[in-house]
Amino acid sequence: MSRKTFETSAPGRLDVMGGIADYSGSLVLQMPLSQKTHIQLSLRDDFACLVSSRIITGEILNTKVDYRDFLNNHQVDYDFAQKKLKESPSTSWVGYVIGCVLVLQKEKGIGFKGGNFNLQSDVPLGKGVSSSASIEVATMKALGEAYGIQFSGTELPILAQQVENLIVGSPCGLMDQLASYLGEANKLLPIVCQPDLVQQPISIPTDISFIGIDSGVRHSVSGASYTDVRCAAFMGYTIIAQALGVTSKELVSAKSANNFSPLPFAGYLCNIPVTDFENSFVNQLPISLSGKDFLKEFELSIDPVTIIDPDKTYSIRQSVSHPVYEHERVMQFKNLLLSLKDVQPSEKRSDILKEMGALMFQAHESYSLCGLGSDRTDEIVSLAKNMTGVYGAKITGGGNGGTVCLLVNEVGKASVKQLHAELREKYHQELILFE
Repeated sequence: MSRKTFETSAPGRLDVMGGIADYSGSLVLQMPLSQKTHIQLSLRDDFACLVSSRIITGEILNTKVDYRDFLNNHQVDYDFAQKKLKESPSTSWVGYVIGCVLVLQKEKGIGFKGGNFNLQSDVPLGKGVSSSASIEVATMKALGEAYGIQFSGTELPILAQQVENLIVGSPCGLMDQLASYLGEANKLLPIVCQPDLVQQPISIPTDISFIGIDSGVRHSVSGASYTDVRCAAFMGYTIIAQALGVTSKELVSAKSANNFSPLPFAGYLCNIPVTDFENSFVNQLPISLSGKDFLKEFELSIDPVTIIDPDKTYSIRQSVSHPVYEHERVMQFKNLLLSLKDVQPSEKRSDILKEMGALMFQAHESYSLCGLGSDRTDEIVSLAKNMTGVYGAKITGGGNGGTVCLLVNEVGKASVKQLHAELREKYHQELILFE
């Protein structure tokens, strides 16, 4: 019997500015890529799920599972499903797909009884360009068509983030899913991540480009360093909130209700003005603190997706400082970008681009101070500082490898392509260029 096929797609994204400050409420600027994940879905009625995937490397993965194995007494239980999916490498990777089904069954009441999911993607894995979000968004869109779901506003990306946080177990913010779902070609998407205030897309002037150059070092948002930095940022928020008189009981209440508006700065570090942070808070934050000592004195953080490890030492001050200053940098960057449309003289225009580039270099340095740099991305950024027509460069997304974003003019674009070729030869890797 023939089955109706539902076909959808969603792009990866290039993190131009904002990155890991998203979970602290920052403004971020994201650019959708031409590379996309395409999915074909046909429904079944035997509860079997056949998930096949072909990615840019040519690697083909095929996994067949029984959907009922991920239900707890026929009910969706996120913790149960996460544990079951992680039992074997052959099933862990399908969490991005099966997780979409589980979330839509629990949150939207779909009556899923199996399906064939055929994925083809030229969004490479582990490059910091949101391959996981593109899979989740494409899958959500296909399931939405199959079950006649009318998603409103930012509902679909919020549900896709739940897949990442609650099923896959990666503590990512929301910017990746929002950018994949709402991004427009040749435009930057501004998002105030509190949690999903999407602003008007900004057209990229025709005389400049944002290019991503693959470092060849695999990035993972579920990696320990990213998680530790996020955890430390929320620990720092608790220290600041309690210094302002907030009790542990009030923090518990806000976290339980998922309503942080009554808390100082509405629960977001990025709402702390830089001057207030410097004058009132930075010196109250320890440079580092063990999880054990934090839990003893401050008890908890309001982050719903990280767990404080008593045996770890966390870099508190820098993990808090980064989002406070990054939010300010991104706002300046956005204003400078908008000002370009009214500036014609080449010299003045070049000055503005240099200011934008300086903000990117500052963001990269701050990532490194958080412990999220890598030798390969540092090398690319260092080389970029001396390249004609290249104004700025920074590591993207969650850091620890992945991709470097560069701001270039036409001359700089040619220089970056030459650098890309040289790095491929130097490291004997098929590094990818994102334009």
